[in-house]
Amino acid sequence: MSGDRRALRQALYRLAAGQAGFFTAAQALDLGYSYQAQKYHVDHGNWARVDRGIFRIPEWPSSVNDSLVRWVLWSKHRAVVSHDSAAAAHGLGVLNPAKVHLTVPPGFRMDDPAVVLHRRPLPDADTTVVDGAAITTVVRTVLDVIESQFDEELIAGVADDAVVTGAVSVRQLERRLDELDDAAQARGARVLARVTA
Repeated sequence: MSGDRRALRQALYRLAAGQAGFFTAAQALDLGYSYQAQKYHVDHGNWARVDRGIFRIPEWPSSVNDSLVRWVLWSKHRAVVSHDSAAAAHGLGVLNPAKVHLTVPPGFRMDDPAVVLHRRPLPDADTTVVDGAAITTVVRTVLDVIESQFDEELIAGVADDAVVTGAVSVRQLERRLDELDDAAQARGARVLARVTA
């Protein structure tokens, strides 16, 4: 019996390792933890309840992007961290959003006051994973910031950092500006003309 519990705990830790120590009730159930067992682990301090149906291993080391994983799990893996939050996670510019920005499918119905939802389809090529959270790629992030921000200095900081780090080239960004509306395209062209090549 103790061997089974040990194997179950190891499976949970392997799962949590890819999600910054977080896991959902549904994931724990799939591994073999009944709802009664889940309540036991929360009541005894083995798991920390983060939100309804979201837990974390209490001794898991914290990192700067922990909350991003939490919100992707909250969305049942339908959200991708994007816009200002993705820029901050990628270390681009000086954006410090008060809320977590998530891109979700158009029919997404969940909501929370701590998040800003951007509804649109997002191709797999525009997503990656950072610290266990699904997040937009650097190229998509810069395009999203161009589209959503109006302060061209802030946009330039994000774009310049993306180019200087070698994550993207000005040419790559210019080729994708046509995905934006006319006003954002013009804003993007102005900003990219000033970015370090």
